[in-house]
Amino acid sequence: MKSEREFTGTLLGFDDYVNIVLEDVTEFETTPQGVKKTKLAQTLLNGSNIAMLIPGSDGPESS
Repeated sequence: MKSEREFTGTLLGFDDYVNIVLEDVTEFETTPQGVKKTKLAQTLLNGSNIAMLIPGSDGPESS
């Protein structure tokens, strides 16, 4: 994402604008206190805010 947030999950679908639907999602948000994890059942990511896609990544700690 263009912000300090990353998402991992299973891709359910996408469209021509790269809007993405994920399920079994983990959100990683980088804060001054460290990385905050939040579990979500499903989410829609707006394609205009997506900066990079990494297939098979498990989140920021796997890099």
